Amino acid sequence: MTTEPLITLLIVDDHPVVRDGLRGMFESASGCAPGFRVLGEAASGPEAVARAAELDPDVILMDLRMPGGSGVAAIRELTRRGARAKVLVLTTYDTDSDTLPAIEAGATGYLLKDAPRDELFTAVRAAAEGRTVLSPAVASRLVRAVRAPAPGNEPLSAREREVLTLVARGTSNREIARELFISEATVKTHLTHLYTKLGAKDRAAAVAAAYDRGILG
Repeated sequence: MTTEPLITLLIVDDHPVVRDGLRGMFESASGCAPGFRVLGEAASGPEAVARAAELDPDVILMDLRMPGGSGVAAIRELTRRGARAKVLVLTTYDTDSDTLPAIEAGATGYLLKDAPRDELFTAVRAAAEGRTVLSPAVASRLVRAVRAPAPGNEPLSAREREVLTLVARGTSNREIARELFISEATVKTHLTHLYTKLGAKDRAAAVAAAYDRGILG
């Protein structure tokens, strides 16, 4: 019977109760195969980086929003240093502003704190092996982000193309409204959409971007 090596952990969270709870959970699971060993704890991003260098854990359970220094900044610094540890984010936040920066910074996985105990154990084992682990909600967000057209790549509607062509000719909003039989407010709405889709800040930039992409020409 082969005994798998222990997975060593560093728990990072600014709430002592959460750290204690996670430590107790993993220590009580030490009889599992493979087992776990909590090497230490940290209460902020900077402390996590320092403790990781000192303890060299296999996996770091990382909270994101901590008063003493964010988890994302810590992940970024650990990645920059080439740390051996795999970072598994464990947080209550699943918004795009939290998930995407954490993954981009180098996190191996992302779980929410309401994940079942066994799911957390499985995720830690997977992270230790370098496999990506994402909670269903986070995975859905990442898929949507990947599928969403990047600024400057979303296609223009037929009406937006008409407005853009007239803008390129130097036509004013009032004249565009008169020619297309729409209100000036509608023209402004089309322009706003154009700016967003072309990644432009004004009429001149929108026209330049359109020529660059071959929409006008």
